[in-house]
Amino acid sequence: MTTQEDNFVAEEARAIEVGEEPTGKAPKKRDAFTTRAGFILACVGSAVGMANIWLFPYRVAQLGGAAFLIPYFIFVLLLGFTGVIGEMSFGRAMRTGPMGAFGKAMEMRGVKNGKTIGKIVGLIPTLGSLAIAIGYAVVLGWAFNYLVASLDGQLMAQTDMGAFFSGIASSFGNVGFHLLGLAVTFLIMIAGISRGIERVNKVLMPLFFVLFLIIAVRVATLPGAAVGYEYLLVPRWEALLNPTTWVYALGQAFFSLSLAGCGTLVYGSYLKKDVDVTYAARNVAIFDTVAGMLAACVVVPAVFAFGLDVSSGPPLLFITLAQVFQEMPLGGLFAIILFVAVVFAAITSLMNLFEAPVEALQEQLKLSRGGAVGIVAIAAVAVGLFLESGDVVSVWMDVISIYVIPVGALLAAIMFFWVCPRGFAKKQAELGRPKPLGKWFDFATRYVFVIVTAAVIVLGIFYGGIG
Repeated sequence: MTTQEDNFVAEEARAIEVGEEPTGKAPKKRDAFTTRAGFILACVGSAVGMANIWLFPYRVAQLGGAAFLIPYFIFVLLLGFTGVIGEMSFGRAMRTGPMGAFGKAMEMRGVKNGKTIGKIVGLIPTLGSLAIAIGYAVVLGWAFNYLVASLDGQLMAQTDMGAFFSGIASSFGNVGFHLLGLAVTFLIMIAGISRGIERVNKVLMPLFFVLFLIIAVRVATLPGAAVGYEYLLVPRWEALLNPTTWVYALGQAFFSLSLAGCGTLVYGSYLKKDVDVTYAARNVAIFDTVAGMLAACVVVPAVFAFGLDVSSGPPLLFITLAQVFQEMPLGGLFAIILFVAVVFAAITSLMNLFEAPVEALQEQLKLSRGGAVGIVAIAAVAVGLFLESGDVVSVWMDVISIYVIPVGALLAAIMFFWVCPRGFAKKQAELGRPKPLGKWFDFATRYVFVIVTAAVIVLGIFYGGIG
């Protein structure tokens, strides 16, 4: 750690001890989000992804329709105002990603060799973020393939959509488009936070919502769509008596909000001190939920209109919906719109996932931005090409999401809410706010969020994945 960083941590700790406002002085020459809107859209981009498109509609349709939204909204509210605020504030307070933040937290506690111990613990969410990104890049490659197939008419000409997808989702079956997706993502990331990630999210995220809204309007005109809306939106209250409904609502909210102790934390490290993270977290939760509902209003009515089954996972997007567009008038045009939106969502999520290991290499090994991105790119290609089989990447993603991602979120929560001096988290979350947070914040973060996150780990193992 540099002398400048030592002074920063010492000053923050001293301010807490004497009851003063933390100085918030950060090391210089660190890239940052230039606007509050840019930060929010980047966080929305990280949250809005495949889970909104191929899992949320399925969960709502199968687990009570509108009744499912009750536990889902409860958990989104709970997690948004504890975990999301916490990870944003933790990153901003320490001005670094998980490894550096955990190390500084341990030093503030006065733990012997705390910096080293914290960095080692911080490897868990950092490597977890890299691992899930490597698998996610495979799916982005599929989406790019489908987009090109939509543009040249190949997709609409398929006689067996299942066989078409199986050919792509096979060992080394999609290398070119896989590499294309990685190349586009890393080219954006090389430009940095303000000139790359922020600028791109400001364009792609609004376009994602516009494109999905266009498809939703088209689907609403399909004969038979009304049955799908009824199945989706009419509450089946008996589902609330089923514990599984609440478990999957928790999982959907937790993973959709990108709680992992890495992505949101590292984006927070690029955030200015005058931004209200409570406002930012609220908007991320709102727009992520809107994206899920918009996807549900596309997927379920469209599937019902053509008498198909609402499945979950990749088959819903790459087989079922592709078949829907084959049968729909002007289906080729709307398939292009859909897969453009899917590519946008995947790229914005992937940038966030890769940013944690990139930032770690920059901060811990003092590499240049280009050098750090290059090393991560090599790892993504070297490992990812062997995951192109649908079955293999599915197992990979399940293992990481069940055993690593929620553990990273739990570790970050313990570090920020328990290891850092008492009151530090609340003061950091209050920076940029016109009013202080209520007394509820400490209890909700230190106890409720930590316990709920631990429950996500246990339930995920028991159910074989809940998000």
